[in-house]
Amino acid sequence: MHLLKATAKFAAGHSAAAGLRGVLAVLLLALCGGAALAGESVQIKGVRMWPAPESTRLVLDLSAPATHNLFVLANPDRVVVDIEDAALVKPITGLDYSQGLIKGIRTAPQGKGLRMVLDLRGRARSKSFVLRPNQEYGHRLVVDLDDLDRMAAAAATKPATGSASDAAPRPPAGDAGAVRDIIVAIDAGHGGEDPGAIGPNGTREKDVVLAIARRLQLMVDQEPGMRAIMIRSGDYYVSLGNRIRKAREQRADLFISIHADAFRDQRARGSSVYTLSQRGASSEYARLLADKENASDLVGGVSLDDKDDLLASVLLDLSQTATIEASNEAAARVLKGLRGVGQVHKARVEQAGFRVLKAPDVPSMLVETAFISNPAEERNLRSSSHQNELAKAIMAGIRGYFANNPPPGTRLAKASREHVISQGETLAGIARNYRVSVQSLRDVNGLRSDAVRVGDRLRIPPS
Repeated sequence: MHLLKATAKFAAGHSAAAGLRGVLAVLLLALCGGAALAGESVQIKGVRMWPAPESTRLVLDLSAPATHNLFVLANPDRVVVDIEDAALVKPITGLDYSQGLIKGIRTAPQGKGLRMVLDLRGRARSKSFVLRPNQEYGHRLVVDLDDLDRMAAAAATKPATGSASDAAPRPPAGDAGAVRDIIVAIDAGHGGEDPGAIGPNGTREKDVVLAIARRLQLMVDQEPGMRAIMIRSGDYYVSLGNRIRKAREQRADLFISIHADAFRDQRARGSSVYTLSQRGASSEYARLLADKENASDLVGGVSLDDKDDLLASVLLDLSQTATIEASNEAAARVLKGLRGVGQVHKARVEQAGFRVLKAPDVPSMLVETAFISNPAEERNLRSSSHQNELAKAIMAGIRGYFANNPPPGTRLAKASREHVISQGETLAGIARNYRVSVQSLRDVNGLRSDAVRVGDRLRIPPS
């Protein structure tokens, strides 16, 4: 219909002979062009796979955006992806099926398109979407698969002891003699298909923040009474919601998300620390209030399902306010530690509505370690010694925060001691007597110098 209108309009403004030639030319051009478009298929140029402990991401590199349909089948478990007007450029090779949920991939023509069957090791929850080109990749079709069996097993398992990536369970309520480690959840931002920001010389944010996170993990695990859990321990992507879920499942006492900032002006530099803004907290608070049945564990296990909206609102508000206050105090100590490593971009803790900070019962912060877009800071981020200094600075903040705020039932709370300063005592002498370092005394008590006064009370960290 549109073609006839176009040719009629063309002919109306010309002589009969010229109009006829013009009509034929327009028809020929339209038909040839339409045939070319109809015969043009999306090329699937490559397939990449990112297995993670509880999920797997499959990425198809495309020559153009593609329309697709996805559905899940059981007995045996598999996911089928139908891609319209698409064809493989070359067979799928080089994928390692030894890890992750996908144990094999089969393809076959499906009309003018392609059918891709993902054979699975177990039950899956699937999600798919397309991504536009970025600095590193072109058009992509992404298939995310959550391993339902592994997720269920992880939720049901409560290890009695933990490794660097497993948290010991909290003691039962009322068991006054039981003690536990403080749990610090360390979240390396981005990962897998998501490289994060990319520096002028090609440094990827996902790589440097994972390196810093691993160093911090070792430091936390070496600290008496503390244990680290890694939200992401390898090069794979974890959704923002799952990052929060993993921290809450392990009942983390603190959540730290590590990133590297970027800005269009390469002169921007320095570290920043963020906590959740009141505006971001308000949106999360509204969501929780609407889902009272599933929010009971946020207020000490009190069921909100049978409470009226006003009482539930008060309980949630108190819980979230306390969490934000704790986040701000912990973040201030981390920012203080970062000042000793280099320039800070902001002189105080900033607030923002980052989704990853919205666990309402876990004090959380996001640390922008440096500007990867700044060539000098990009070089620093690649340096193992600088990565170590950043991790030490964050660790000093963690140590100082928990020394002043040891969670009830933890080893640190049980070992907490106080010392009243007498005439003639020095900070160095007190540190020797208690077999602790002078720096740990400074960190725990927020001291900027070694000066002490008679009568002052010092909190003594565990030796």
